[in-house]
Amino acid sequence: MESSNALKALLYDLEEQLLTPEVRQSKIELDKLLADDFIEFTSSGKMKNKQDCMEGLATPQMYILNFEIKRLSSDTVLTIYDLKDETRMKESLRSSVWKQINGRWQMVFHQGTIKSSE
Repeated sequence: MESSNALKALLYDLEEQLLTPEVRQSKIELDKLLADDFIEFTSSGKMKNKQDCMEGLATPQMYILNFEIKRLSSDTVLTIYDLKDETRMKESLRSSVWKQINGRWQMVFHQGTIKSSE
């Protein structure tokens, strides 16, 4: 089992990869990172599956802040963080569930919620 700090660094890196244009526009890379049964609730209130994402994702300039993890089981981890979208000038709360499948970490669920200005 990976140490908590090593696992946190690994999952941060995987989340960050998913923000890059190279990965967001690559079916090969998305296939590696997203589980076959992947589901996303977008910050705009839509539900997407892996196939929806394979068509390519928008590529705004985004940054991860306040990244934390919570181990849910030996092979499943919840990531929680803030996302700053420099392109659209929005901030959102993000959460992802990562599962180790066949020795590789893959995202099975993701949700983005626009931060309230209150």
